Amino acid sequence: MFTGLVSDVGTVEQISSGPVTDVWVSSSFPSDFQLGESIACDGVCLTVVEFRGSSFRVQAAPETLRRTTLRHWAPGTRLNLERALRLGDRLGGHWVQGHVDGVSRVMAWRLEGGSRVMRLSLPAQWAPFLVEKGSICIDGVSLTVSQVGAEFFEVMLIPETQTHTTLGKKEAGSEVNLEVDIVGKYVARMLGSRSGLTLEQLQAAGMA
Repeated sequence: MFTGLVSDVGTVEQISSGPVTDVWVSSSFPSDFQLGESIACDGVCLTVVEFRGSSFRVQAAPETLRRTTLRHWAPGTRLNLERALRLGDRLGGHWVQGHVDGVSRVMAWRLEGGSRVMRLSLPAQWAPFLVEKGSICIDGVSLTVSQVGAEFFEVMLIPETQTHTTLGKKEAGSEVNLEVDIVGKYVARMLGSRSGLTLEQLQAAGMA
């Protein structure tokens, strides 16, 4: 489990394809990794299978390649990193699983005060789970939805987020990993199974 508060920006060192994809990532984390621990890399929960110093190796299955931007990673790709929560840690973002729902695309940018407003495409299947002032995880970064349209949504990046994550360097056309709020998915699932309600009905009633 993660919070969407990025603690480091790492770099892909090596990547190799096979039955699984192996990725070496350099970081500035202390060299206290544990085999089997989870690290969110651009919002993708991956398992550490080897490490040396502050670099670590993770593996990705074909489903991860289909669902995420990992299929485009190459040596030099910069990644937002977050290690898994420990019991007692502060929860400053929102509950993030690192289970990416799909890929969105940056449509446009604009400046508003000291913030950058990022407009992104909204895949139709995930539209019911986005609400204004709700939470969204983009490339592993916990953000607040500022506007939702029929085929887009917007978030605002404060200067801190622009500086300390990779999002400040994303241009129009860039792909990003998207994870919608897990609470919304479970609520919709439970209501639908108990009452026969559909997501379309919940959305029409303003409940999703």
